Amino acid sequence: MSKRTKAIFLGLCIIGSFFIYCVFYYSNMLKNAPYRFSDFEYITIAYGTRDSMLNTYNSATQDYQYVNRSNQVVKQKLKLTDDDLLFLHRKAMEMGFWNVDNDMTTPRKDSIEGHDVPRYELEYKYKEKSKKVVLDADYAGNQKMKDATKTTIEKVLEMINIANAR
Repeated sequence: MSKRTKAIFLGLCIIGSFFIYCVFYYSNMLKNAPYRFSDFEYITIAYGTRDSMLNTYNSATQDYQYVNRSNQVVKQKLKLTDDDLLFLHRKAMEMGFWNVDNDMTTPRKDSIEGHDVPRYELEYKYKEKSKKVVLDADYAGNQKMKDATKTTIEKVLEMINIANAR
């Protein structure tokens, strides 16, 4: 064998083994990922004050209930497309929603304190796992986690409003 053939053979062995390793490693990693869109079932969101969470949406049942400007409860069916749900899934991954605390509520001394503070409950449900986060608007904990959760909630509400306008 010439020097050139040996160099090509050595290069192919190194690159080939690296490629095989990458395929094996990342295929197992993606297969075992806890939150995959292929396992996605539904999103639910509820928001309002602590004792009256009148604004709700469930993508599985397509039930949408909200309070309009004249304080009337409106109930209707609202379908989010698969593209909308994929966008929300990817946005949650991008914001790190899977890594935030489940309980982001502010401790209250009595039932009257913080009565008017908005509360949000957002749940992403998958076949084997789910992630449900409860957030008070005045949560004073880790600001990065609060921002990630708040942005994810805003994107879900924005997508619901866009679907409602269609």
